[in-house]
Amino acid sequence: MRKVVVYIAVSLDGYIADRHQRIDWLGGQDADYQGEYGYSDFIAGVDDVVMGYTTYRQVVDELAPNQWPYAGLTSHVLTHRQETTSDDQIKFVNSSVVDLVATLKSQPGKSIWICGGANVINQLVEQDLVDEYYLTIMPILLGDGVRLFDRHEKSLPLRLVSSSSENGVVTAIYQRR
Repeated sequence: MRKVVVYIAVSLDGYIADRHQRIDWLGGQDADYQGEYGYSDFIAGVDDVVMGYTTYRQVVDELAPNQWPYAGLTSHVLTHRQETTSDDQIKFVNSSVVDLVATLKSQPGKSIWICGGANVINQLVEQDLVDEYYLTIMPILLGDGVRLFDRHEKSLPLRLVSSSSENGVVTAIYQRR
């Protein structure tokens, strides 16, 4: 069975975007650092990327405006908008994330990456559908913004699988217990 993995950067105080929905604060303590914080190893185990429309816009507008960064993977963008640009790489999906993930899990393949945003992630957390949390913790306190995790009805015990640090950034990988 395929694994569902939340792989996301988060501020030390738990935000995935600042109060203006921006992510230009991503990065370690040395702005000139060229490391990738384990991304290549992670992405080698992924077939499908799932994201909400806001995350899609952040990727297209801020992170990689000139080239889709997830070439070779199938990206599923959850939206209620009528998009006409679906192709083999990017599929605009008008369904619940829970239904989409259930469908993807039933198909053969590698891990399913839940890329963002918080609403998408929290729907899956609430249904206990996330197998692994791969958090890249940035050395910044934002004070306000888009919180990664909402309040949930029940606690979810996790087990630390590994941790590392690189350029002031801490990577922590947790699995469900």
